[in-house]
Amino acid sequence: MLIAGNWKMNMTRPEAVRLATEVLSKYSPTDSVRAAVCPTAVCLESVGAVISGSGIGLGAQNMHAADSGAYTGEVSAAMLKSVGCDYVILGHSERRQYFGETDAGVNGKVHQALSNGLTPIVCVGEQLHEREAKRAEEVVRNQTEGALAGIGLSDPTTLVVAYEPVWAIGTGVTATPEQAQEMHAFIRSLLVSLLGSVGTSVDILYGGSMKPGNAAELLSQEDVNGGLIGGASLKADQFLAIVEAAQFA
Repeated sequence: MLIAGNWKMNMTRPEAVRLATEVLSKYSPTDSVRAAVCPTAVCLESVGAVISGSGIGLGAQNMHAADSGAYTGEVSAAMLKSVGCDYVILGHSERRQYFGETDAGVNGKVHQALSNGLTPIVCVGEQLHEREAKRAEEVVRNQTEGALAGIGLSDPTTLVVAYEPVWAIGTGVTATPEQAQEMHAFIRSLLVSLLGSVGTSVDILYGGSMKPGNAAELLSQEDVNGGLIGGASLKADQFLAIVEAAQFA
C-alpha cells in the first residue's frame, strides 16, 4: 500500500523543508505501507536531503517524455533520478485540464519513466459531466489503455495507478467507499487485461480528497491500495494520520 502526498504548487523551499522535517519527525516506517511526498521541482533536492534514508519516497509532479533537448521549462527523467526521485506523477487531472495533456502524451512519459527507473503514478478519472452521462468507465478505460499502451511489466511495484474522480476533488464531495471500490475493481480488470497476472498486484490509489476522517473506510476496500493525497498532505499530522489508517486497513 502506498500513501503519496501531492503538494502541488504550494510552499517555498524553506516551507517545504519544514513540512518534510515535521513529517519525518513523526513517521514510523512499516513493511505494509509505503509513504512518499511529491513537492514542486524546485524543492525536490532539498526535500530529498531531509528524507534521505528514512523510507519515505520522493516523487516529482511531472516530467517530459524526451531524454533532453530544447524544451524550455521542462525536466527530464534523468534529472529527476539525479536528485533522488523514486516516483513521478503523470497525467494528473490538472495537467490534463490546464495544460492539455493527452493519453498519447502520458504514454510517452510512462515509457520514459520506466526506462529511467522511475515508478510512474499514472492518473486516470472522469469529470462530473462524464459520470452523469454514464461515461465514467469509457473515459477511464480510454485513459488507462492509452497511458499504458505498449507497456510490459514483470514487477508490479514499478507501476502505480491513481483513480481521480475529478468531480470529488476540491468540491467537498467524496466518492462513497462503494463508488471507489467499483471503479478500482474496473481499473483492476483493465490492468489484468493489459499486463496479465502482474496487473493483479499493481497498487491502485484513490485520489479523490482522501482525508483522515474517510481514509480508513476507503482504504478498507479490496482494490483501494492507498491514496494520492492533495490538501491533507500539506499538514504533517493529517498526512501521517492517513498513513496510520493505511497500516490498519
